[in-house]
Amino acid sequence: MIPVAFDYKRAASADEALALLAEYGDDAKLMAGGHSLLPMMKLRLAYPAVIIDIGRLSDLSYIKDAGDHLAIGALTRHRDVEISDVVTQHAPLLAHATSKVGDPQVRHRGTIGGSLAHADAAADHPSVLLATGGSVIARGPNGEREIAGADLFAGFLESSLAADEMVTEVRIPKHTGAGWSFQKFNRRAQDWAIVGATVQQVNGSAQVSLVNMHPTPIRATAVEAALAGGASAAEAAEQAHVGAEPSSDLNASVEYRQHLARVLTRRALLEAGIA
Repeated sequence: MIPVAFDYKRAASADEALALLAEYGDDAKLMAGGHSLLPMMKLRLAYPAVIIDIGRLSDLSYIKDAGDHLAIGALTRHRDVEISDVVTQHAPLLAHATSKVGDPQVRHRGTIGGSLAHADAAADHPSVLLATGGSVIARGPNGEREIAGADLFAGFLESSLAADEMVTEVRIPKHTGAGWSFQKFNRRAQDWAIVGATVQQVNGSAQVSLVNMHPTPIRATAVEAALAGGASAAEAAEQAHVGAEPSSDLNASVEYRQHLARVLTRRALLEAGIA
């Protein structure tokens, strides 16, 4: 389909992008790689009056070692995250999960900040952000604020970002040498996950999150509680569906997604070294 008519603005800096957001308000949408926004516009699920193109802002494309965490510019392409030595060393879960995003064309154009701001529960990066305990930096007219992953996702394709804010940086705590796993079940390699499970060991405990099992990206808190209570990986994985509200569609029924969540969580826990 063809999207509705819109005005196009190309921002030359983050400050100009924020000024345009302030000017046009809810009628405007930011576009970086465009792999999430443009399909929604073609399906008439989104119809912004103004598109603000921030894809060429090179100052928001970087990967830095910031001591206890990695600082990644919001416009860093997936491919740069995937092949980064510092990400592979200190946040291998992020590097691996990024390598499973879409296909090479998507990874060379899509951005990590755009993926998180889109807040799609079927996407890979929101699950990684939750499992690693990461956060984003949002900039707006009142300055910057840090939003924890647990507070970023507010509803179906809805984040807690204000209309005049933009994500400028993603922060991933270092988990050097800790066990991790990313399990993703899909029909084809480039498809969205039917269900996924993400595990990161943090200070001897497991943080578990799920892909496409709820209207929002979600932590598998029942699994984490079972593990903390002494359950085995297999026993804890049986709780993966608890608290989640998966949808039924052409790819899977609710019951099938619940089954997949239990199976993939068990595999992820075992691969992460949690017996």
